[in-house]
Amino acid sequence: MNANGSIDTPLPGALDVREVLEGLLGRDVDVTTGGAMVNPTADDGAMVGIYVDNYLKLAAIVLFDLPLSARLGAAIALVPSAGAEYAIEEGALTQALFDNSSEILNIAASMFNAEGAPHLKLDRVYAPGDPLPADVAQWVLAYVRRLDLTVTIKGYGEGRVSALVI
Repeated sequence: MNANGSIDTPLPGALDVREVLEGLLGRDVDVTTGGAMVNPTADDGAMVGIYVDNYLKLAAIVLFDLPLSARLGAAIALVPSAGAEYAIEEGALTQALFDNSSEILNIAASMFNAEGAPHLKLDRVYAPGDPLPADVAQWVLAYVRRLDLTVTIKGYGEGRVSALVI
């Protein structure tokens, strides 16, 4: 509970992430806690979903590393895993993989919404390699309430996700 007497935005657990992804993909997904933080300035970057409350205040961030972005984007569209592997090798997402992963980020807003807590919605998605605004960049590697997971999608492979509540 915060100073206003309302419930803080909940941080989703590993089970919440697994259930959302399995429900969307229609295939088995394994999650392992204790993964490394997803860093959008390292390697090939990361997809970054920005979530805001009803007052358009930054409230949460979800980051998918490039491998997870590609694999999620392929798996939800039933594209063969070779399409995801090609994007990973090239270090960039196709527009279709980006759009598909963006939709997953949109639906992932449900993980932050609980009765009595502020309602969050996806405000913006940044593609891997896109520069982040300063008000977002300051949080992505911060030690705030966060969840860092390794995700393995059956038939597609693994990647990393970080979810944090500001």
